[in-house]
Amino acid sequence: MARIKEFLKRHTLWLGFLAVLAPLLLLLLLQFEWLARLKEVSAKYHQASLHNYLEVVGKEVKYYYYSQAERALNIPASWFSREQIEKAAQHWKKTWKGGEPEGIRRLFLVDFTRIAYGNYWVYDPVKHRLIVPPASDESLAMIVACTRWQLTAFQSARVESPGVTVDEQNPDYRMLLNPITDDDSHVVGVAGMILDEEFFKSTLLPSIIDESLPAFFPQRAVEDLAVTVRDARGRIVLATREETHEQDDAARTQMPYVFKDWSLWLHSPPSMPQQLAQENFATNVSLLVVLAIALLGGIGLAFHAANRAMKLSEMKSDFVSNVSHELRTPLASIRVFAELLRLGRLRSPDKSREYGEYIEAESRRLTGLINNILDFSRIESGQKTYRFVQGDVGEVVGTTLKTFEVRLKPSGFHIRYEGPEHPLPRISIDPDAIAQAIHNLLDNAVKYSGDAPEIIVRLARETDSILIAVSDHGIGIPRSEQSRIFDRFHRVGTGLVHNVKGSGLGLSIVAHVVQAHRGRITVNSEPGNGSTFTIRLPLERVSGTVPAATEAAAQTPDVGLESGT
Repeated sequence: MARIKEFLKRHTLWLGFLAVLAPLLLLLLLQFEWLARLKEVSAKYHQASLHNYLEVVGKEVKYYYYSQAERALNIPASWFSREQIEKAAQHWKKTWKGGEPEGIRRLFLVDFTRIAYGNYWVYDPVKHRLIVPPASDESLAMIVACTRWQLTAFQSARVESPGVTVDEQNPDYRMLLNPITDDDSHVVGVAGMILDEEFFKSTLLPSIIDESLPAFFPQRAVEDLAVTVRDARGRIVLATREETHEQDDAARTQMPYVFKDWSLWLHSPPSMPQQLAQENFATNVSLLVVLAIALLGGIGLAFHAANRAMKLSEMKSDFVSNVSHELRTPLASIRVFAELLRLGRLRSPDKSREYGEYIEAESRRLTGLINNILDFSRIESGQKTYRFVQGDVGEVVGTTLKTFEVRLKPSGFHIRYEGPEHPLPRISIDPDAIAQAIHNLLDNAVKYSGDAPEIIVRLARETDSILIAVSDHGIGIPRSEQSRIFDRFHRVGTGLVHNVKGSGLGLSIVAHVVQAHRGRITVNSEPGNGSTFTIRLPLERVSGTVPAATEAAAQTPDVGLESGT
């Protein structure tokens, strides 16, 4: 149980990330499945749209002719019974304001109140009067169409609101008829119109088709659609464009009101429904992918920030623990030696000096640790400043080594110093900061030297810089860790150095000091072959005052890596 709790504690962020990621992936899969189904439905919807469009065209045709019939064929029954039938001519004249009615080839009346077989009249749109039609195929067609109503009138049968009817017995003379009934529901006459086929196929249909297409389909789809009208024999009487598709790929319907034996076809490329569905699918999937990437990116950033915060918290906890240990060790030594001095348990003046040297060394070690902490605090807050003077780097290195050797005596370590062949030029430095950086490198070398108690310090001049190198023969640094050793609180996480105490601030402060001096620090290391830290300080090319303040601590130190040898 304790192991499970420990596992959950260590992997809380990962578990939280998976808890968010799993539902998101499930949602994305469901969305993808929904889009795939939408793709199929879109193709079917497109086919349904083709049929709906044809139905709308048929309804528009019906509305046009029905409205024309309502305007023209509603003749009062009294005009027949009172022998005022000539008023129909004036009515039609007013209806079309003296012109010829559009889409109507002939208007006519049949009066059953005088003769049982009816008197037939046709409207003359030029003279605006009713005339007796001459014998012709048209007259015969009118007689045949009105025979039904003639028999109804002859038999004095009652008719309840017959309304406008369509007669297409003769395809050459298609008619709309409106039986006129009196108050007793007896047919007294018929008002009719013969339709103009040429107007229907050359004017009315094209205008309805052109106006309806954009309302149902996008413009790029309209350009690929073809509307065809065929007569009863299958002959094309109207085509918006040349047919390039098989009829099996077209939607088809019959004219619903007039010209019922004609068929209306809407052709589209065989791939058009699939293409439109595919484009919609691709667009939706692209948006889904972008949204998913954005969500995953946000989750990843949040996870990264939380993980970094937790690691930083762990590093700070380790820092407090390590610093506490580092503080206790010199304090304990100082207390022991001070107690021996207080009790007077010294046998010779040499022992007194030895104890004094121990106390001084531990005090300096304690001072260095405290200085590191204080300097890091100033660096973090951006308040760290450096006091630059023209100084001798060799003197700074010599003083630092002399001070550090006191600490190394009890441990058996020794430092081999390799100085320059010629005196080095004085450059602009902060002596205390450079001494602190060298001290941190020496302290780091001692901690990780293992069983090789020798540290090499080399001071030399290169072409345009002064080089300070601190080398040890210890356990070395893995290549994967070398890019992070200058980060704050970072300590190498291998088993070889697990028990080595430290604050994790030394190298970070070294890097900042080097950056403030406009220099570079590099590391050359391999596990088992030791490490070499090299500081390169640029030579001043001009004289004058040097800035006292360092750059903001948030900047990345100018550090480099070299492959181990």
